[in-house]
Amino acid sequence: MSDSGATRATRVLIVDDHALVAEGIEAILETYDDIDVIATASNGRDAIEMADQQSPDVVLLDLNMPGVTGLSAAEMILERKPGTRILILSMHDSPEYISTALSHGARGYILKDVPSEEIKMAIDRVMAGEQYLCTGAKSSLSPRIADGHEVLTSREQTVLLELAQGQSNREVAEKLDISVHTVETHRKNIKRKLGITSTAGLTRYALEHGVLQGTGRL
Repeated sequence: MSDSGATRATRVLIVDDHALVAEGIEAILETYDDIDVIATASNGRDAIEMADQQSPDVVLLDLNMPGVTGLSAAEMILERKPGTRILILSMHDSPEYISTALSHGARGYILKDVPSEEIKMAIDRVMAGEQYLCTGAKSSLSPRIADGHEVLTSREQTVLLELAQGQSNREVAEKLDISVHTVETHRKNIKRKLGITSTAGLTRYALEHGVLQGTGRL
């Protein structure tokens, strides 16, 4: 993307399985001269195909959709089009939803009840290379610190469980039906959050904190 943002509108793909929601967001964004809504999709599979064909700058993506979920769609879109900015637009404000979306590569997270101008602000921020969390998402994430470390998402707990049992990245990817790249990203995030630098350290942490005696929650 060039820095001459004034000369080219930001291309946006809207993905939501509720047609009225998608149409409402589209109507809001079309009032801005520097936004071009190139398409809307009602499910994750169509979103992946449209992103592949039309190369949007920003994908406004709902999380809960039938079939391919928003998280899976985000993962696949970023594998094919790494420069795409994924901006989650959701009704869920739980820390698990937000942190998991960010760990899957989302650049921002906004709740569906935000003022319409905040959607535009979020698009501008992620286009500028920043992360954007609406006030509700920020306040929800703020307590996610425990024992001096950020709390692992449920998916990261699951990946940690597998890695601590000696599984390779590829074996974990096959078992969880995700890409090897995604496992590597989770491994990096887990090490960063826990302040651990080696696989042996991950295993030791899992033993000391009882991870190997429980089950990872998906």
